[in-house]
Amino acid sequence: MSTVTNTLNGLKSVALLGTGPMGAPIARNILAAGVPLTLWNRTADKARAIGGGRVAGTPAEAAAGVVLTVLPDLPQVADLLTGEDGLLAGWKAAGIAEPVLVIHGTVSPVAVALFAEDCRSRYGVTVVDAPLSGGTIGAEEGRLSTMAGGPRGTVERLLPLFGLYSSTVVWFGETGAGSTAKACNQIVVSATVTALAEAMAVATATGLDPEKVQSILAGGLANSEVLRQKGRRWIDGDFEGGGSAKNQLKDLNFIGEIAKDAGVELPLSASVRGAFELMVEAGDGDLDHTGIYRTILARSG
Repeated sequence: MSTVTNTLNGLKSVALLGTGPMGAPIARNILAAGVPLTLWNRTADKARAIGGGRVAGTPAEAAAGVVLTVLPDLPQVADLLTGEDGLLAGWKAAGIAEPVLVIHGTVSPVAVALFAEDCRSRYGVTVVDAPLSGGTIGAEEGRLSTMAGGPRGTVERLLPLFGLYSSTVVWFGETGAGSTAKACNQIVVSATVTALAEAMAVATATGLDPEKVQSILAGGLANSEVLRQKGRRWIDGDFEGGGSAKNQLKDLNFIGEIAKDAGVELPLSASVRGAFELMVEAGDGDLDHTGIYRTILARSG
């Protein structure tokens, strides 16, 4: 048993559900540290492609003391709980009385807080919302930022595990607080992506070399992690894969909900949300969010 496994503060078993673009590199980082890991994905071949761990046929078979879910939204997580193949049945069969369910996807803070309360009162399941920032590159390099919400003691027990794929982990409060912090993060990400797309649109429309423009941006105050990770997309015109526009719009809708509840007016976020609504309506929702560049050019004629 590895030294890392010994430091997991009593976490006896770990599973990861959802081996997509973010889940797969997270799983590989956990396995690389020598931690036994059970994997499940709706498309089993994607779980087998990880090249390690135990691949479960159902969520019930993947039920572990700590279950990490890397799924798009809360309904996909909730769907894994019930039924004979669900996590609840699996936890019961395995004799796991107080499991921890970690939600790494970006979800509504209000909805996840209610979900956590329901899971705790009805099933004895502790829910931690721990959305991530850093993109697929950050996941591959093990330097994600993890924003955690949930019982403080539970989050502290999870810190060594989160540290296998995160360079920054911060606890913000009870369940839902992590998702609120992620909303703050997404305000900046969505606005930065849109601002860079507008800059690239101006460069293209005026005949400037976009690669040279990006080199200037990268050397000054306009530099950002978004530019570092995503800059080639605008140069190459490649918007396939990556963080989808429809997920960006989902995040922006959550931001709108939070702002309304908090009584805060967010004119920039509202404008960016409108741009992504146009992108999704145009049929580009599955493209990387940097594809907002196409929407800007199309609206410009």
